[in-house]
Amino acid sequence: MRDFKEEILAIVSKDDYKPMTIDDFKESFGADDSDEFKDMVKTLVSLEESGKLYRTKKDKYMKVPDSNRVKGTLSMHKRGFGFLRPEEEDIEDIFIPPNAVNGALDGDTVLAEVETSTRGDKTEGHVISIIERGVTKLVGEYSANVNYGFVVPDSKTFKTDIFILRDNNLGAIDGHKVLVEITKFPDNPDQGNPEGHVIQILGHKNDPGVDILSIIYQHGIDIDFPDEVLEQAESVPDEIDQADTKERVDLRDEFTITIDGADAKDLDDAVSVKKLDNGNFELTVSIADVSHYVTENSAIDKEAYHRGTSVYLVDRVIPMIPHRLSNGICSLNPNVDRLTLSCRMEFTPGGKAVGHEIFESVINSDYRMTYGNVNLMLEDKDESVINEFKEVYQPLLDAEELAARLRAKREKRGAIDFDFAEAAVVVGEDGTPEDIVLRNRGTGEKMIEEFMLAANEAVAEHFHWMDVPFMYRIHEEPKEEKLSKFFDFLTGFGVVVKGKGNQIHPHALQEIIEEVKDRPEEMVISTLMLRSMQQAKYSPESLGHFGLATEFYTHFTSPIRRYPDLIVHRLIREYLFKGKTDAKTIRRNKSELPEIAKHTSERERRAQDAERDTDDLKKAEFMMKHVGETFEGVVSGVMNFGMFVELPNTIEGLVHVSNMTDDHYNFNERAMAMLGERTGTMFRIGDKVEIEVIGVNLEERLIDFKVVGMPDKKRPERRQTPVEIKGRSENKKEKTRSREKKGSFSKGGKKKPFYKSVAKKGKGKK
Repeated sequence: MRDFKEEILAIVSKDDYKPMTIDDFKESFGADDSDEFKDMVKTLVSLEESGKLYRTKKDKYMKVPDSNRVKGTLSMHKRGFGFLRPEEEDIEDIFIPPNAVNGALDGDTVLAEVETSTRGDKTEGHVISIIERGVTKLVGEYSANVNYGFVVPDSKTFKTDIFILRDNNLGAIDGHKVLVEITKFPDNPDQGNPEGHVIQILGHKNDPGVDILSIIYQHGIDIDFPDEVLEQAESVPDEIDQADTKERVDLRDEFTITIDGADAKDLDDAVSVKKLDNGNFELTVSIADVSHYVTENSAIDKEAYHRGTSVYLVDRVIPMIPHRLSNGICSLNPNVDRLTLSCRMEFTPGGKAVGHEIFESVINSDYRMTYGNVNLMLEDKDESVINEFKEVYQPLLDAEELAARLRAKREKRGAIDFDFAEAAVVVGEDGTPEDIVLRNRGTGEKMIEEFMLAANEAVAEHFHWMDVPFMYRIHEEPKEEKLSKFFDFLTGFGVVVKGKGNQIHPHALQEIIEEVKDRPEEMVISTLMLRSMQQAKYSPESLGHFGLATEFYTHFTSPIRRYPDLIVHRLIREYLFKGKTDAKTIRRNKSELPEIAKHTSERERRAQDAERDTDDLKKAEFMMKHVGETFEGVVSGVMNFGMFVELPNTIEGLVHVSNMTDDHYNFNERAMAMLGERTGTMFRIGDKVEIEVIGVNLEERLIDFKVVGMPDKKRPERRQTPVEIKGRSENKKEKTRSREKKGSFSKGGKKKPFYKSVAKKGKGKK
C-alpha cells in the first residue's frame, strides 16, 4: 500500500502551490490503478478530517495554515488602507488597516496573517511579508530639484513618490508626464522612497493627447509593436496563396456579406443565410482564419498573447495584432478571397438548432454592409438604399426573419437582456471632447449579435461533447447572498420571485425585467439585478453562461481582436482538422489552458478599465463647459455619502449628501434610497431629478451635481474620499458587465446628439 500522506503534504506546502482537485492529485501521482486511487482519496479525506487540509466549495484542497496566513494581492485605497484579495476565490477579502500594510504597495503579492477579531463584517489582518512586487512601472508627473527629482504617480492608490537621481531623469523637466521604472524598493517602510529611472517622456501634462497617453501607459498597455513583430507582419502577403484553398470548402460562389460599423476596418465575420426546401433556415458564419497567419509561438503570437485583446479608446484603437494583418489579409474585405473558419448551422422555423458543422473554408464577400444602411433598409424601408443594394435586400429580409426567431428562442429559455444606454465621446483632432453621442442597437446590430451568439454556442457545445480540453466563456450563477439581498429589495415593489437565491433560473430574472418594463422602478430593479451578477470570464471548464441561459458558450467570432478566440481556432484545427486527440495533446492543453484563461481574463479587465478611464476623463472634460447649467437626469446609484445621477447621454455625477441642503438625509440600504428626516422626501434609483453641474475635478475625473431648488450652502472645497471614488468606480463597472455580446457597438451605429435636446434653455448661469 502506497503512503500518500507525505507526498500530498509536500505538494500543498510548496510556495507556488495552487489548489488541486482529486483528479489533479490523481494525474500528479499517476494513480491510475483503482486501489491506489482509493488509497489516495482516503488519505485526502483523512487529512481533511484531521484538520491538515480543507476542501473549498469547488472541491479543491488547500493546506490549513499553521498561523492563519493567507497569500493574495494587495489592493490599496487612497486613504492608506487596503484589502487583500486571496488567491483562493472561496476566501473573503481581508481588510488591512493603514498601520498594518508593512511597506507593501498596491498590486503587491503578499502574505498576511489574519487577526482573530473582525472589523464590522470584514475580516482584518496584517501584512507579514512581501512575496512579489506587483507594480514596477508607473506613470506620473515629474517634479525637479537640483540633483534629483520625484515622480508623483497618477495612481491614487500607489501612495509613494518615486525618487529619481538627476542622471536618471532622461532630461525630464517640471510638469512632464513620464513613465518611470522602479529599480529599488526600500527594505522597510522607514527607509524612504522607492528609487527608479525615467524610461519615457510622454510630454507635458498640458500637451494635447498626453492625458489619454498617460492612461494607456498607466494601465501597462503597449502602443507600439516590437520591431520583430512588425518585420514578421511585413512578410505576410497581401493576397492569399491559392494553394491554401485546395483542402478547404469553397464558399466563394455563396452569397456572403459582412455587416459592421461604418468606421470598422477589421472585418472578422461574414454571414450567409438561406431558406431551405424543408422550411428550415441555414446560417453560415465565416470567421477570419487568423490562426493560419498567426502561428503558435511566433513573434506576432507572443505579442498577441501579451496584449490579450484590442483596446478601444475614445480617440484610437490599440490593436492586438498589427494593422497589416488586422486590416489586411485577415480582414474579410469585399470582392477578395479570404481564408476562414466556418460554422454552418440549420434551424427550424421555431429557431431550434437541428445540426451544425465546422470546417475550413475560403470566401469572397459580396458586399461590405454597414449597420446604418442595413437599418435604413429594414427599419425605415428607405427606397434609395434598397435600390442601391437591391441584390442584398431579400437575403437581408431572410436574415432578419431568422434573427428574430433565434432571439425569441433565446428569450424563451430565459436569457437576460439588459438594455442600458451606450454612448461614445466624439473628440477633435487635438483630443478635446466635442460631443456625446448615443449608440442605438438597431435591427442590423441585433441581427449580427444573434448570429454570433449562435455560432459561439454551436462551437462550445461541439467540443463540450468531444470531452477535450477547450476554452470557454463562462458566466457563473450569482452568489446566493447577493441574490437574496436583491430579492428582499424586490418585496418593496410587490415583485414575487420564482425560485430561491441558491437555485434561481435566469428565466425568473428575465421575467422580473419584463414585469417591471416601463414602470417607474424599471431602472432601479434592472441596475440592482445587474449588481447581483458575477463577471463573465474565460475558463477551461464548461460551466455554461448564466446570463445567456445556455449550457455551452465560447468566443469564436473575433480572433482579430481577442486572443481566446484565436486559441479556440487553434484547438478546432488541432482536434477537428488534424485529428490530434492523443494523450500527449490532451495533457498539454489541459496544462496550458488554465493560465491562458486567467491571463486573457485579466487583460480583458485591464482593457475595460482603460476604456472606462478615458471615457470618464473626456466626459469630465466635456462637462467643464457646462458648469452652472441644469439638466434632467435619473438617480442611478445611492450610497451613504450621496446619490449618483445619470444624464441621458450616460454622463454621471454625484450629488453629495453635503449638497442636499433642504433636509438631513439618511441612507436607507433596504430601500436603496436617501430619506429626509423632516420632510420625508425620498430619492431612490430610477427617480427623475433636475440637477445643476456645480463642479468638475478633472484630475480625478469626477463631476459634482446638486439638486435644483435646494438652498446654497457655503462650505470649504470638498475632497473625494476613497469610498466615494470606489463607489463611483463600481457604479461604472456594473454597466460594463451588462453586455455579453460581440461588441459590435464599438464599431459604430446611429448617432444622436444629446445636449441639443437635454439642456434646459435659459436656466443656470454661463
